[in-house]
Amino acid sequence: MKKINEIFYSLQGEGYFTGTPAVFVRFSGCNLFCPFCDTEFQDYTNMSDEEIISVIKNYPARHLVLTGGEPTLQINEPFMRLLKKEGWYIQIETNGTKTSGLEIADRWADWITCSPKSACVRNSADELKVVYTGQNMEPYENFYCKYRLLQPCSMENTDEVIDYIKKHPEWRLSLQTHKLLEIR
Repeated sequence: MKKINEIFYSLQGEGYFTGTPAVFVRFSGCNLFCPFCDTEFQDYTNMSDEEIISVIKNYPARHLVLTGGEPTLQINEPFMRLLKKEGWYIQIETNGTKTSGLEIADRWADWITCSPKSACVRNSADELKVVYTGQNMEPYENFYCKYRLLQPCSMENTDEVIDYIKKHPEWRLSLQTHKLLEIR
């Protein structure tokens, strides 16, 4: 059984796939407690892998985003194998701190978004998405990825993020467009 906070269909609002129709499976629970987190993790429904598949296959998109919370705390080989058997393009959004879950993600996911909030055991992903709060960015200099995305923590620090990106052009701006558009 997996603790599922919610399953919904919308457009991906962040990162490389911004604007892409996607089914979101938001896992409950996280090993970090970030002050800017916008997810209520205490609410969840226990669901079997088959129950999750039964819900997500009702949507027309084949892009699946496993997010949280921290999905690597709950994914396993049988679940990921079942998703691939059903033909899903799997994107995982992870904080990059759980080695065992990351190994499973590396084997089965089509796209990994690493959004570190603290010490990260990962040093590579398809995209690195950092929520910017004015922190030292040196730890990410040797992170291997296709895309480096910097996201404002709030609208109040957007100008600071834009200024940082202009000085460090290897980074791209990522806005939470789903919030700007007031969609899920």
